[in-house]
Amino acid sequence: MMAAAENTVLRGNLQLNVSLRTLNSWRVGGPAARLYRPADVDDLSVYLSTMEPGELLIWLGLGSNLLIRDGGIKGTVIALTGALDRLERIEPHRVHAEAGVPCAKVARFAAKQGLTGAEFLAGIPGTMGGALAMNSGAFGGETWERVVVAETIERNGTRHRRAVDEFKVSYRTVQRPRDEGFVGAILQLQPCPADECLAKIRTLLSRRSNTQPMGTWSCGSVFRNPPNDYAARLIECSGLKGHCIGGACVSEKHANFIINTGNASAEDIEALIQLIMSRVETEHQVRLIPEVHIVGERP
Repeated sequence: MMAAAENTVLRGNLQLNVSLRTLNSWRVGGPAARLYRPADVDDLSVYLSTMEPGELLIWLGLGSNLLIRDGGIKGTVIALTGALDRLERIEPHRVHAEAGVPCAKVARFAAKQGLTGAEFLAGIPGTMGGALAMNSGAFGGETWERVVVAETIERNGTRHRRAVDEFKVSYRTVQRPRDEGFVGAILQLQPCPADECLAKIRTLLSRRSNTQPMGTWSCGSVFRNPPNDYAARLIECSGLKGHCIGGACVSEKHANFIINTGNASAEDIEALIQLIMSRVETEHQVRLIPEVHIVGERP
């Protein structure tokens, strides 16, 4: 355990009433009352120690697993991208990545270092912080299969290095001690010729491009896959492929993606999520569970 930094001088950037539309992959949502970009982990610790205990706190990476409602966030958003961005090889087969590092960057870094086991991260559109928080996965791999140490921070700024057995990890779910946010992790990988590792990434990304709607405003997969089935199959069999509410549409290419076609509101997207859940449950007796986290206030 590491105590909160004693220096109370903030070195990051604090903005008030700032739009979050350009900070999430759906390009929707209202403003944040406060948006803080920490200079580094020490600075984040200082900022958290100054917050009121009951204030709403949202962690934001690339915003690929968040639906921010149109009324915005009546609290503080911590923007980690470009801040907690350290990425290094620390042992022959281990990589340390802070929470603001994009997953795809971790995959490429490990491959170039001649390490295998992180290639699947190339298919995750968020940062390591989000991947740790929800055990993100792609192409048959999951984040916590590679984690050996997780670094977290409490609301009061106290930092921890925690072993894997201090967390309860399952499919797209991670139960963590107290109310702690992830600030980094150490990943255990295996040796592999760099050219082979990079070739694996190219193959996986090619498959992703052929099956998913790349280059669109979406959050990636909206729903978890139910046991022994696929959310996309259930949605398509329910006749919802291509269905739209306002500017939000179920992708014609992959039914587990909802696309902002250009003028969608968060309300449109949330209504479409609810429609999908209701229709699939009625027709297939399966209750789909969203992967995306819905946060903020309704207008």
